[in-house]
Amino acid sequence: MNSTLLADKMAAAGARLLVAIALIGAAALVAAADVDESAVEIRNESIVRTAFDGWAAGRGNVFDLLAPDVRWTILGSGPVAGTYHGKEEFAQRASAPLVSRLATPIRPQVHHIWSVGDRVIVRFDGSAVTTSGAQYRNQFVWIFRMRDGLVTEAEAFLDLAAYQHVVENNEPRRQ
Repeated sequence: MNSTLLADKMAAAGARLLVAIALIGAAALVAAADVDESAVEIRNESIVRTAFDGWAAGRGNVFDLLAPDVRWTILGSGPVAGTYHGKEEFAQRASAPLVSRLATPIRPQVHHIWSVGDRVIVRFDGSAVTTSGAQYRNQFVWIFRMRDGLVTEAEAFLDLAAYQHVVENNEPRRQ
């Protein structure tokens, strides 16, 4: 075998080796990113699950997970639908009109919690007794975007007619 042919074969083998090393390195980076994302998903799901378990048991409040500057959007149509900027605005304009007309706290019954990337999706039913003694029941899907253990964005899907019925047909609790 002449030296030129041998040199060409060695150069080709070297190039294939470099490509293989580059591919292995890229695969290792992807695997590391998957491990990091998986750890974030597990952590976020655990944080949300713990908050809902506490809420269901009458300890704590899932709204403690909200970042002060949370952006909470209630999808649908009706007076409460829209986007709220900040925990305080959401509490005053969206939560308080309903909660003030409930004689008991809403108790969630969680059906599913899913975590994908920085999102946690919760499907649950909620029930309470209104100030007039009637039952309030609703079904919810909340989609949270999490950062550093807090909800920075939320989208809420619920029966807004049931919400509005409670607001319109019950007196607020006396302070």
